[in-house]
Amino acid sequence: MKNLFVIFGISMLCTIASAQTAPQVIHLWENGAPGFESRKDIPEQAQDYWVKNVNNPSITVYLPPKDKANGTAVVIAPGGGFRELVFNAEGVEAAQFLNSIGVTAFALKYRLPSEPNSPYTKENVRQDAYRAMRLVRSRAKDWNIDPHRVGVLGFSAGGEVASMIAYAPGDGDPSAPDPIDRLNGRPDFQMLVYPGGGVPDTVPPNAPPAFLLVANDDQYSCDKVTLELYEKLHAAGVPVEAIFLAQGKHAFNMGDRSKLVTVNTWPQRMADWMKDSGYLTPAAATPASQLP
Repeated sequence: MKNLFVIFGISMLCTIASAQTAPQVIHLWENGAPGFESRKDIPEQAQDYWVKNVNNPSITVYLPPKDKANGTAVVIAPGGGFRELVFNAEGVEAAQFLNSIGVTAFALKYRLPSEPNSPYTKENVRQDAYRAMRLVRSRAKDWNIDPHRVGVLGFSAGGEVASMIAYAPGDGDPSAPDPIDRLNGRPDFQMLVYPGGGVPDTVPPNAPPAFLLVANDDQYSCDKVTLELYEKLHAAGVPVEAIFLAQGKHAFNMGDRSKLVTVNTWPQRMADWMKDSGYLTPAAATPASQLP
């Protein structure tokens, strides 16, 4: 009987600990997306690997272990063709990997203009992405991150989302009534995995440094998109690392389901690039005057 009580007690402690460390979901706007506030309480749909019907866009916060945290943060944009979000494999699992290398991660649920009868456009997606970046920077002190080391990771359509905010200046509106909207929304670096579309006409020389990865046999021609983007980044003098895997096709997510070694281990290539770029080196304390 005593052993049963011990087991029960341990089980309860584990349950409590799990509840205390559950990722926090934060909606991008307290009262709903501007112009669509009346839709904020429409429930999302989720099944198996996907999430749909996003009407109240949000970020889910994943914090790394305190002894590993390095002050770098990444907003993750899952793919899904703007019809759905591959949220588990390209949001949650990506966040967990980033946590394992000390990076604070934020999985973004953005609105989906290609869903049937969707009232949204890609401009609304851009709005969500900018707001997510600004929201993360606005709470840099809360999450012990450097507001000048906030990047974006995009998969497939999420790569296009990243491109929506990577090449414009991203300046906030200094007269905005919401202080979050006064902050800059451009990422400090970008990591795109089999990105779809979103290649800008021109790439400015101060565009965020980039890590690109795709398979040469991508059935949606994301290899061509990646090659074009690489060439424009390189021509503009932007630091860029591009990896073209011989095999892997599309939507290999974090690589864990593949039997191909290069696909199975690709996240380590991203971690190597982040380390070589200095993003995994613990950030020095940011002066209070530089915090949002």
